[in-house]
Amino acid sequence: MFKPNFSRAALAGLLLLGVAAAALAAGTAEPALRRVETKHVCMINNQDMGRDQIPVQVDNKTYYGCCEGCKKALTEKPETRVAIDPQSGKTVDKATAVIAAKADGAVLYFESEKSFEEFLKKQ
Repeated sequence: MFKPNFSRAALAGLLLLGVAAAALAAGTAEPALRRVETKHVCMINNQDMGRDQIPVQVDNKTYYGCCEGCKKALTEKPETRVAIDPQSGKTVDKATAVIAAKADGAVLYFESEKSFEEFLKKQ
């Protein structure tokens, strides 16, 4: 009788792959991008922090940072308050952008809901 020679780690890995494949097939896997609340994003680290960040008022707009250093950078360096929309290639103000996070928490900024939806279609 054939007896496979797999380690426990290898078997666990195969099991996880099977679960992931089943989740994808069922449509329950985590999406490639998910919308996030602006106030949960550190706009210096460009990361979804999962909780409210420090609001920073500049020119009647609200940006967010995770610490005093981020707050200072957002206040003093205008280039930190903008990003490039990955769909349109246009410069986007982070305070007014549609923000989406990848599975690892890194965020992308979009100029509009339409731009975000078009980007999702390509994923």
